[in-house]
Amino acid sequence: MQLEQSGVLRRQVALADYTTWRVGGPAEWLAEPADIHQLQELLQWAQIESLPIRVIGAGSNLLISDRGLPGLTLCLRKLQGSQVCGDSGEVSAWAGEPIPTLARRAAKAGLHGLEWAVGIPGTVGGAAVMNAGAQGGCTAERLVSVDVLDLQGTSSEPITLTSEVLDFSYRHSRLQSAEHLVIAAQFLLEPGHDPAELSRRTSDNLSHRTTTQPYQWPSCGSVFRNPEPLKAGQLIESLGLKGRRVGAAEVSNIHANFIVNLGGATAADIGNLIELVQTEVERDRGIRLHTEVKRLGFSETPSP
Repeated sequence: MQLEQSGVLRRQVALADYTTWRVGGPAEWLAEPADIHQLQELLQWAQIESLPIRVIGAGSNLLISDRGLPGLTLCLRKLQGSQVCGDSGEVSAWAGEPIPTLARRAAKAGLHGLEWAVGIPGTVGGAAVMNAGAQGGCTAERLVSVDVLDLQGTSSEPITLTSEVLDFSYRHSRLQSAEHLVIAAQFLLEPGHDPAELSRRTSDNLSHRTTTQPYQWPSCGSVFRNPEPLKAGQLIESLGLKGRRVGAAEVSNIHANFIVNLGGATAADIGNLIELVQTEVERDRGIRLHTEVKRLGFSETPSP
């Protein structure tokens, strides 16, 4: 296959290098398409070979099994680029565009609505799928539509889904099913704001996140969804679980809703620590914490 010869498609690639937790076994096949045509060719090849397909972006909010992943793993982080219209507030971006990059570009254009995203360690596609949010904002508030490829059908041409059909809720969307692969997203922001003021807000948001969260260690971002109106981190901290370890995985001493890799942690270490925290919070507080983390390659899927 030409894409294999060009290096776009590779065999037995360690996925730990593709996750922010720095854990995960090898992909049977890993592909990093740089454009939509390469992506369509890869999907057609996987269909012919009857290979299961999994999609990753920046690798945040993702726990990949130590055994790795069979089939084709698509990493879309090279599928980048964006268009920002300062007059209309219309913004479009490819799925692999880092959401902090888009947030900064929008602020410089005087567009309000993405300042919260400057510290999110993910891509536009991942933000749409997970309805990512922070600082009181979320993706669904500004998302107009997404362009997707249908992984269940026979057509390889993109289709557009509007936000109304995406079933958005807290850290959830219809896109989390295996039906569609997000390739681009469109947003509508508020034009006419002072670029200097918006840039100041984005910088303040980033500063707040970096000083209150453990950026010095590999992590996935927040592990658990907040059981509103309560905060997951406060519940975990109230039980004295900061610093609790399984292997080289640790509940962060800086922010209890983060699990960090102190060096050499395995996916099993992290998964076991997640379950330990869930068990202790449920036993002592009667609340079941649900994860934001997507697990790939585990034979048994634990409670979310």
